[in-house]
Amino acid sequence: MKVFLDTNVLVSATATRGLCADVFREVLINHQLVIAEPLLAELRNALWKKLGVPEDFISELIEILQKDSLFSSSSTHRDIDIQDSADVIILSCALNGNADLFVTGDKELLDLAKIGNMEIVSPRVFWERLKVQPS
Repeated sequence: MKVFLDTNVLVSATATRGLCADVFREVLINHQLVIAEPLLAELRNALWKKLGVPEDFISELIEILQKDSLFSSSSTHRDIDIQDSADVIILSCALNGNADLFVTGDKELLDLAKIGNMEIVSPRVFWERLKVQPS
């Protein structure tokens, strides 16, 4: 499955142990991670400016993400009806990468539930679905 992890999920996965870290690990091991340059730029900014994560760690993380991920274009879909223009860009990247799932903690995005064939779910919903799938 192609999965796009929103910036807030990647920041949580990087900065803390817990559900988002587990989701991130699961996606890297068993799914196709979809990324795009606007996502990486947001991630760099959040880790550096908001959390003070060292630049060398951020660079290594970005390198890991770029290694085995599907890279998507950032052309914008104009028909996404949300307030935050940065989120429109990120959702567009996920759609351009043909992501099946968009995993986020952002309530406004979760309220959309689905755009085209892409479902929008929380990290908890993603994790719960994994538990009920047959091995």
